[in-house]
Amino acid sequence: MLIGGWTIAALLEGPAYDPATQTISVLAAYGAAGFWVMTGALAALGVCHLITALGLRPAALPGRVALGAGGVAACAVALLPPPSSGGSLRHGSAVAVGFTLLAVWPVLAADRRRAAPWGLRPGPSLTATVLMLVSAVWFMFEMNQGGADGVAERLVTALQSLWPFVVVASCLRHPGPEDPSP
Repeated sequence: MLIGGWTIAALLEGPAYDPATQTISVLAAYGAAGFWVMTGALAALGVCHLITALGLRPAALPGRVALGAGGVAACAVALLPPPSSGGSLRHGSAVAVGFTLLAVWPVLAADRRRAAPWGLRPGPSLTATVLMLVSAVWFMFEMNQGGADGVAERLVTALQSLWPFVVVASCLRHPGPEDPSP
């Protein structure tokens, strides 16, 4: 949802938008040509995270709560777009909370049992969390240095958007206790 949203919104914005140096928030700002696309994509992503958190029964409860809260934060980001110029404390705060929750949910959802689905095992879960946190730190660095803000933000948001899919796919491929087939 999010990747498709920022792609379409960037096309609507035209050549004035530079995805390497400008953030996704520029596309979601009041007055942006793709404002409605980004608002819809962010809200849909939030709802997807909430639904995933509700249905991801094999995951540990703290991880499911963090994923669901990250979904709520994504909806808040959609409801609190930044102004067309300058920053917004409300928008930035919702983004920071969402980035944090979506970065830590994999490690909080980990299942230490040997027979856990691959996406919920401690190794992959910790790796996903570390990658998300490192990419978020890189994004913060780029924001302060005025560099490749857009690239760094797209990396962290892509990781955070795709990891729930990876976890769900690994759970679906993993035979549960009621399915003894290999």
